[in-house]
Amino acid sequence: MSIELTDITLTYPDGDSRVTALDRVSLAAGPGELHAVVGPSGSGKSSLLAVAAALIRPDSGGVRIDGQEASGLSAAELSRLRMHRVGIVFQQPNLVSSLTAVEQLLAVEHMRGRPVRSHRAAAERMLAAVGLAGRGHRRPAQLSGGERQRVNIARALTGSPRVLVVDEPTAALDHERGAGIMDLLAEVTAEFGTATLVVTHDTEYLDRAGAVWEMRDGRLSARAAAAAAPG
Repeated sequence: MSIELTDITLTYPDGDSRVTALDRVSLAAGPGELHAVVGPSGSGKSSLLAVAAALIRPDSGGVRIDGQEASGLSAAELSRLRMHRVGIVFQQPNLVSSLTAVEQLLAVEHMRGRPVRSHRAAAERMLAAVGLAGRGHRRPAQLSGGERQRVNIARALTGSPRVLVVDEPTAALDHERGAGIMDLLAEVTAEFGTATLVVTHDTEYLDRAGAVWEMRDGRLSARAAAAAAPG
């Protein structure tokens, strides 16, 4: 498995007590699998994604990413794990306005300490893989909302992560562009062999997922994708 969450519990301080965000949650996704997590606001979806991306430590339970147990790693080791094995697609692309699409990807390589010049061709191929061939020279203001989200996905895939976590990728898009983004996530999951977790409010796109999970009050339950797909 590329990612395994085992019996995860996560709490946050709430005045004199603590509130439970994740209540003994377990989930496993293998290479080339796209899993969707749905649920109302405040149900724990964002907390689940943050734990899966090794952004926060749970109170208890195990997090294994690409065969490595993350629970006991230092902050520096967790940072390296995220940099090399986890791709994160945030809800808002947060692209740098002064950089072109290809430069957005090259900036990630620069952060990894890799020579930018030698990775330009690879960055252009990645943009082509997400449907942006010939648009690498455009800056965010010259791209549509759907195209900016595609750059966001391409940036997350830079470095060939084993795990891809995606937060509400269709929230700011209309139906047609939202469907295109979910189709793209299914395609890149298969092509790049990532274990992909997508948190979404949009239940109409769930037929793209191989597995669908529902989060309520910090508890996760599985349901068949076919049952969740739009009728």
